[in-house]
Amino acid sequence: MDMLITVFVVLHFIGFLVLLADMALQLPAAMDGKARMRPAMRFGAAGALLTGIVLVALNQADDQDLNNVKLAVKLGVVVLVLALIYVKRDEERVPNSLFAAVGALTIGNILIAFLW
Repeated sequence: MDMLITVFVVLHFIGFLVLLADMALQLPAAMDGKARMRPAMRFGAAGALLTGIVLVALNQADDQDLNNVKLAVKLGVVVLVLALIYVKRDEERVPNSLFAAVGALTIGNILIAFLW
């Protein structure tokens, strides 16, 4: 069970990595105000959400003690990120403030995982 949990932890972080990597690739476009919510961002956020749900289920099945408040906060943040990306997916340009908010929320979610 530990190996399976480790695999899903890695997949969970890969989801966030895909989202942040696509944002990093768009930084030159963001400087010109031409950033957009691309499919890789959506897939990364959705992957992080799904693997996070699987991780909670696996840890509960393994009788691990879980911090439900932390998990609820992380769930809320990743759902918000995914909603922002999904709502703006068809727009040619998104405001830099919204683009930055998605990045900040994603990094905040990672920090919650490590620091809480």
